[in-house]
Amino acid sequence: MTLRSRLGAAVLPDPGEDGGLPLSPTAWRAVVLAWHITVTAMVGTALVRAAVVIDVDGSRPALVTALVALVVAYVTLGAPALIDRNVRLATAFLAVLVAVIGVVAWIEPSLLFLMFLAYPLVWFLVDSVRAGVRWTVVLAAASTLGPFLAYTRGDEPLWGPGETLVGMTFSLAMGLWVNALLDTSDQRAELIRELESTRAALADAHREQGIVAERERWAREVHDTLAQGYTSIVVLAQTAAAQLPGEPDAAAERVALIEEVARENLAEARAMVAAFAPVALDSSTLVEALERLTERFGRETGLVTRLDTAALGGGGALSRPEEVVLLRGAQEALANVRRHASASAVVLRVSRVGDVVAVHVEDDGVGFDPASSAGVGLAGIRDRAEQVGGAVDVASAPGQGTRVTVRVPAR
Repeated sequence: MTLRSRLGAAVLPDPGEDGGLPLSPTAWRAVVLAWHITVTAMVGTALVRAAVVIDVDGSRPALVTALVALVVAYVTLGAPALIDRNVRLATAFLAVLVAVIGVVAWIEPSLLFLMFLAYPLVWFLVDSVRAGVRWTVVLAAASTLGPFLAYTRGDEPLWGPGETLVGMTFSLAMGLWVNALLDTSDQRAELIRELESTRAALADAHREQGIVAERERWAREVHDTLAQGYTSIVVLAQTAAAQLPGEPDAAAERVALIEEVARENLAEARAMVAAFAPVALDSSTLVEALERLTERFGRETGLVTRLDTAALGGGGALSRPEEVVLLRGAQEALANVRRHASASAVVLRVSRVGDVVAVHVEDDGVGFDPASSAGVGLAGIRDRAEQVGGAVDVASAPGQGTRVTVRVPAR
């Protein structure tokens, strides 16, 4: 932004331009009107003095004409240049201003109080510091020439041109100072814009991170609940279909299990929508939920399945998130036994060592190499456990069964 437009934004801001002060259109018009009144008062006073008060011999017409020319120039050039920030109009007005000041200084130096108006007008209208300095010096020269010649003739004391030079110095200092302030203001505004941009970018990043985290959470919930339930339904349906011709009673039992699993899956889906809390933990303890899980797994698979809580003991209670981690870990481990272990027996153990509660799921199946197999389900359980300060261990080897341990701190 140029010096002229920046000064205009600071003192006579355009209500439609970005970066101006937050003035309403009414307030902005009031500021402009106040400036016009000031110009009118000062130039009007000079006109009255030139026309009827001071005695300037035969130079009165020239002096009055010069001041009238200033009024016309301000109305047609200066005011539009202030409002529209038009460089061409501003240059034309400043040229007229210099000429009028020169005539006034030559004919009647007592009217040079107009310099209090002229110097600010220069800085309002110019579009650069260099132009401001140039026009200020030219204006000072025009206002000093007449008084200085009068001083050389003995008609004017030395303080006449001295005052003009002091005014020029003050105007230059004020203009440069205001420019420095505006530079600082521009830098601060740019810094604020950068900070706002950075804050917006961080907000977008956090929002995206939240979306990704929410998707991952949904994926874990679906995998640990609905997907396992549907897997059970598929297996039970296949078993029932195979038993139906020769073992209708056994097939009917499988169909009943299918209905039970489907109802639980539906309840899990509703719970996920409502509060993401496992249905198995509603109005029951972790041990009771594990007992139901163990009993149902045994019925569904026909494997020898039992729950051992002898090493649980007493101690600090678990929070709901910690219970959810342990229950989901047991569900995932049993789902892997169903899909991969080819086991004949499964044992769930719940233990407490110090302030750590663990659920162990052990089977006598085919085992595997944990280093070369990283299932999605176990990765999800690890993520869950880490969120509550826990951990997951997998101990297995080909032909030696598998033990999955989920640990959480009991606070």
